[in-house]
Amino acid sequence: MAELALRPVVLCGPTASGKTAAALAIARVAPVEIISMDSALVFRGMDIGTAKPSAQELAQAPHHLIDILEPTAVYSAADFARDATRLIGEIQARGRYPLIVGGTMLYLKALRDGLHDLPRAQPQVRADIEARAAAQGWPALHRELQAVDPTTAARLPPNDAQRISRALEVWHASGVSLSDWYTRAELQGGVADLPILALEPRNRAWLHARIGQRFEAMLAAGFLNELRALRARGDLHPNLPSMRCVGYRQGWALLDQIERGELAAEALPAQWCELGSAATRQLAKRQLTWLRGMPERRVVACDDAGAEAAAVEAWRALTQPS
Repeated sequence: MAELALRPVVLCGPTASGKTAAALAIARVAPVEIISMDSALVFRGMDIGTAKPSAQELAQAPHHLIDILEPTAVYSAADFARDATRLIGEIQARGRYPLIVGGTMLYLKALRDGLHDLPRAQPQVRADIEARAAAQGWPALHRELQAVDPTTAARLPPNDAQRISRALEVWHASGVSLSDWYTRAELQGGVADLPILALEPRNRAWLHARIGQRFEAMLAAGFLNELRALRARGDLHPNLPSMRCVGYRQGWALLDQIERGELAAEALPAQWCELGSAATRQLAKRQLTWLRGMPERRVVACDDAGAEAAAVEAWRALTQPS
């Protein structure tokens, strides 16, 4: 009975749906520790453009998997699943509730369903692949992937740097294609009892308006200075997972255009807001599609006036014995 009372719950939803506010509302009424399920929040120095919880918000409850890596690093769904599974046990051992909060649905799938036991990352192999991509272009490496793993290549666009790199890395490190690994490898682990509490809008226009408003607020808060500081480091490039995050990717490309004389500097804010908001809306659409594939989830309407209170009550229902 005690184990059920400390049941971990996933609080997820599309970007800008109010997940942080709902999680902190739960933290005000119960002893929870929050495990971030966000592929951007793991990176240090990326605060404004990721809508990272503020210092005041982070102080309201223990948080995990935020600011754990430099933006030069790669953090996979496998890394998240292993870290989150370990943290769930540690939090329960402290007599507290694990609350997994975020919108990276691939992380959720890995945590719930388990992982194929794929080869671990090989930094030197990946560096060699990225060096060749810089010289030849990603379409050339996509053609290389077609020769060794046509199944994986067929589902990837020629400029999908992150996934092409990983597929070639697996091939060069093991001599076995990624598709063959998926065919023959067994799923490892998985948290079987993991209820889903989803914040979803009744009215999609409400979410779109919030996305636009939030992007404008990020720009006003200094997103441009944050991105310029990241570029000035000299060790980042637009094909890294960190710099491919929504908002950063569009801003980096626009700054490149300014440097080439293709865009006036004064046009940057409006262009960035338009492109960044559009990309964020597409991300939200993909997140909602993932959620619709989980009919067992418990849905709270995030555009209702009492959404936070409803999330607290839904969380209570999912964690308390019947």
